[in-house]
Amino acid sequence: MLPQQTYRFEAELWLYAAARAPWHFIPVPADIARQIRFMTGRTRGFGSIRVSARIGESRWSTSLFPDKATGSYFLPVKADVRRSAAIAAGDRASVGLTIG
Repeated sequence: MLPQQTYRFEAELWLYAAARAPWHFIPVPADIARQIRFMTGRTRGFGSIRVSARIGESRWSTSLFPDKATGSYFLPVKADVRRSAAIAAGDRASVGLTIG
């Protein structure tokens, strides 16, 4: 079992509209992505990593998904979280991620 580790950062929410239903993501900064990859070693399907996320007062369980182009990860942000935090594509958000 992995030791629990929490990371905090601020990043811009962006919209991926190429799919039938658009998705919103926040990219994980490269230095944090390297730490996560080193700490976890193994991943789930598609290279995803289970995390607990927090934006504002919203907390939820989800997975980080790898981005091959940057070598980092993307955090999907659900509609109810975006509404609760009053954020939209292009806004910056403070994020907390807990792994382990």
